[in-house]
Amino acid sequence: MHFDFSQVSATDRYRLMASAITPRPIAWVTSQSATGVRNAAPYSFFNMMGADPPILVIGMMRRADGTHKDSAANVLETGEFVVNLVCEADAPAMNLTCIDAPPGVDEIALADLATTPSLAIAPPRIATAPVAMECRVYQAEDIGATTLVIGQVLHFHVQDEFYNPASRRIDTPAMHLVGRVHGSGFYARATDLFELHRPLWADRAGEK
Repeated sequence: MHFDFSQVSATDRYRLMASAITPRPIAWVTSQSATGVRNAAPYSFFNMMGADPPILVIGMMRRADGTHKDSAANVLETGEFVVNLVCEADAPAMNLTCIDAPPGVDEIALADLATTPSLAIAPPRIATAPVAMECRVYQAEDIGATTLVIGQVLHFHVQDEFYNPASRRIDTPAMHLVGRVHGSGFYARATDLFELHRPLWADRAGEK
């Protein structure tokens, strides 16, 4: 089956891409307006894009009338946000924060989330998140119905139980992170894993 996206509706393009490009990590974004109103919302159009500088990117879709939702409005207004990663235990609370609440609702309070102050920015971190990244906007651009936000990570927080100082490694499986997959409400556990070692050209050349 072939789809010419110039002839496909935006709704169908969304369904095709979101159902095929999986699993996607979830950025549970906490933000705060200039007047101090907090917000939390999950975004699965998200990933790491580099380490020098340390940057990540989030695609924030706007409302049908073109206006920004609270998270994007706060991020663009203040230039600050936190990306919290979602463990399975937090999945119900994360799901609650994607509710279609009226503008100005504090989803952090709605979901009864415990928070921890950030070190360099105003928005708080979610205390139960295995990893939280304090970010400042590096660049933002409106592309069609999406606001693409590139954030620079200022501070990276990982719960002590998941980090080994000797090896400088995170125990990723122990965090029980969840990702977004197909459909309107399906998620994936990062537990069914397999390993492939990256090949080295020198080893291949030595076989000849």
